[in-house]
Amino acid sequence: MAGKRAKVRLFVDAELGPGQAVPLSRDAAHYLFGVMRLEADDLVALFNGRDGEWTARVVSVGKRKGILVCVQQSAPQTLPPDLWLVFAPVKKARTDFIVEKATEMGVRRILPVQTRFTNSDRFRVERQQAHAIEAAEQCGATHAPTIEPLQPLDRLLGDWPAGRRLLFCDEALAGTSATPKDASDAQQWAILIGPEGGFSPDERQSLRQMPDVMTTSLGPRILRADTAAVAALALWQSRWGDWR
Repeated sequence: MAGKRAKVRLFVDAELGPGQAVPLSRDAAHYLFGVMRLEADDLVALFNGRDGEWTARVVSVGKRKGILVCVQQSAPQTLPPDLWLVFAPVKKARTDFIVEKATEMGVRRILPVQTRFTNSDRFRVERQQAHAIEAAEQCGATHAPTIEPLQPLDRLLGDWPAGRRLLFCDEALAGTSATPKDASDAQQWAILIGPEGGFSPDERQSLRQMPDVMTTSLGPRILRADTAAVAALALWQSRWGDWR
């Protein structure tokens, strides 16, 4: 083990611990042995979102299966701040981008919503969950956010949990000096990003009437939805999150 490092990180849905054997799925075996060309005795960094990251050794290689054995923990389990990202899906590649960057920047839960002007009503949970896991594998995270099914915005707001602050990024405030007030005592948060067509007057009114909503501008220009998501996450992380 001395001086050797894992060549690949992989998410697995299996328990991890000292000496724990980890059987590989067909897809994982194909990726490790067919794509990455790993061989017996090579090292892989494993995580499952619960037990931290573990260095494992390849002990069995096959085209459709394989077995790894955990050797030692290489990183403890850590969670990002208790932050949700709520957004209206956009075109396929840009929705992929939002999920990928939200994972990299540290969110626990991603909730797509259907708004009045949402221009895409297709959102495949399984595909986006796999995309989030892939992003977590690449960025060194030990946690991948949970991806929720698409739901109407008014339903989500009607069931909004008391005490969770919602940072409402309102494109109508572009060019103003509106900034979120201090809320350093809040532990549970969410960020809301609207569709390309913006929020309707009724949606904006409903949001402004909610007790836990904080409204903010994202600068002097109207941003695309995917850009706005990254900008809002950076704003929140630098002010209240784990970038401080």
